[in-house]
Amino acid sequence: MFQPDNPMKTVLTILISAAAAAFGTWLLLKESAMAPASTGSAARKVLYYQSAMHPWIKSDHPGRCTICGMELTPVYEGDTGFDETGGENVVSLTQSQIQVLHVQTAKVEPRSLVRTLNVAGVIDDDATRHRMISAYVDGRIERLHVNYDGAEVREGQPLADIYSPTLLQAEREYRQLEGELKHKAGLRLLQMGLNPEQLADVDQKPETLLTSSILAPKGGTVVMRSVYEGQYVNTGQTLFEIADFSSMWFMFDAYEQDMPWIKKGLAVHVTTPATPDKIYQGNIVFIDPNFNEVTRSTKVRVELPNPEIEGRRELWHRLYADGMVELEVPDVLAIPRSAVIQTGRQALAYVDLGGGAYEQRRISLGRRGDIHVEVVSGLAEGERVVTNGNLLIDGQAEMNRAFMAAPEDSIQPDPSPEIDDEKQKAIKDFIKGADAMAAALANDDLAGFNQASEPMMNLTDAILTLPVLSGDKVEELDQFRHFHGYKDLKSARIAYHRFIVAAAAVMENLRHAGLSPAFEIYECGMVDEALPDVPAKARWIQISNRPLANPFFGREMRDCGKKIQP
Repeated sequence: MFQPDNPMKTVLTILISAAAAAFGTWLLLKESAMAPASTGSAARKVLYYQSAMHPWIKSDHPGRCTICGMELTPVYEGDTGFDETGGENVVSLTQSQIQVLHVQTAKVEPRSLVRTLNVAGVIDDDATRHRMISAYVDGRIERLHVNYDGAEVREGQPLADIYSPTLLQAEREYRQLEGELKHKAGLRLLQMGLNPEQLADVDQKPETLLTSSILAPKGGTVVMRSVYEGQYVNTGQTLFEIADFSSMWFMFDAYEQDMPWIKKGLAVHVTTPATPDKIYQGNIVFIDPNFNEVTRSTKVRVELPNPEIEGRRELWHRLYADGMVELEVPDVLAIPRSAVIQTGRQALAYVDLGGGAYEQRRISLGRRGDIHVEVVSGLAEGERVVTNGNLLIDGQAEMNRAFMAAPEDSIQPDPSPEIDDEKQKAIKDFIKGADAMAAALANDDLAGFNQASEPMMNLTDAILTLPVLSGDKVEELDQFRHFHGYKDLKSARIAYHRFIVAAAAVMENLRHAGLSPAFEIYECGMVDEALPDVPAKARWIQISNRPLANPFFGREMRDCGKKIQP
């Protein structure tokens, strides 16, 4: 076998050969891209300049590739340029830029999603152990043995003595009968409120004793006393209410976005201001399947033991309490939440392609944990996503798109559209309707909003027929144009937000094309503090010369926002 005399010389030879091969490949690629120019390139327009080795690097002027330093190749009108992966969605950074931006990445991989759900609710008694005590017969309360709320009673303990002529007569008849008739008379006494022990004592009851005792059917706490001594009562009238506080219910609200996590059996840690040094632990035993139409929430029940200390129960009835539910979903494809850029309803992430190249991906998300979020589509296991510096990379991606053809999903006004008077009127009426909706919400006027939003579906229909529009925002505008009477301002603002984000984007493009009457677009940067699960920024439409009035906060923060210049 051949052995080289000088290993270092051999390595040097290999490196020189590799460099020569790369240079030759570059020349071939450059000649291939520039070939059409030899047949009259002087008269052809340069679309952009592109790197042959890193095709996603493009510029509107001559220069060098930011990765390899090679001179950018001109791509002429009619040429397709170099084949690329990601196109305008790929951003390239040098090593120094990566260091300055502190770019960090994380692997897309299966992991457990953990989420801590903080809830608030009320400590209530166990409804299955709650008992109402009513009068079985007409009569007069001669004596109260329990005369205040909160008294602890035992099963069989006398609560009150009642004088009832009807009951006295039934007892006298019982004492005089024998056999089957006596048995039937005893059943009647049971129906009139006596228990079996009291029935057994009727034969020995003195004739001079004119009252009968009302006994506690079970032990517990008297939460309500409705009678006084000397009061006449009628059959069916409530006398006492007894609750068993040995086991309590912690009831809290769960919202729609919480339901993928919550299930029976989950442990809940409960704290109350009344016992700040103690944590009570229970489990979810019931989830109400009926949602509240206004709050979009349902009730969840947790059972808690209630120990007795120094003659009283630790947990008080109807006490405010906080709960912490520890939720976990095992082994789902997930990424850190910091890797996600939320732009309206769309989520983005940047994938590290290597060599300083980062590709923008549209992704679909599932459940959100405290640190990680589930990925439904858009990313593959093993890829690496940017977790720090991604916002700056996204800004660079927006700049790159300025040098390239507009993406298919953008709103593209025709450079020379024909908009007749009827369509101009439709646009004007649409802007007036959107302004009326914003003004009503800014004044916290729910009735005014419902009235202003009623004609918006038909007005939007007219806008959607314009031949100059296409794209995602137009589809969203079509999807969210359906309004109905709302019962509260919050639900009205949520529906308005979905609609107006798309409407503002459509109207802004028409404004840039000079196709719409004068109006203003305003932006608020803290909408997420007023509405749930929305991005921080949102825009809305107002008629020109009307003072700024924020529809998302209303009178609470009417002046929050800034005008977006055309």
